[in-house]
Amino acid sequence: MSTVTEIQEAIVNLTSTEREELLRWLEHFEEDDWDRQISADAASGKLDFLVKEAANAKRYGTLKPLPREVKDNT
Repeated sequence: MSTVTEIQEAIVNLTSTEREELLRWLEHFEEDDWDRQISADAASGKLDFLVKEAANAKRYGTLKPLPREVKDNT
């Protein structure tokens, strides 16, 4: 399978269980891709401004706590 059309045609023929398995795999694939991109951005210094913003907010007493849902996912 080398084209999107061929992949789409193959997906149509999957059972519902196989589609669920594929969806779980795609979700993890996207998460891994996102993690790789964040790591690369951090290593290259693209995210340094966020550290500076947080340090300044802490220094000036304007740093806000993370929302509960963010804390729960770390």
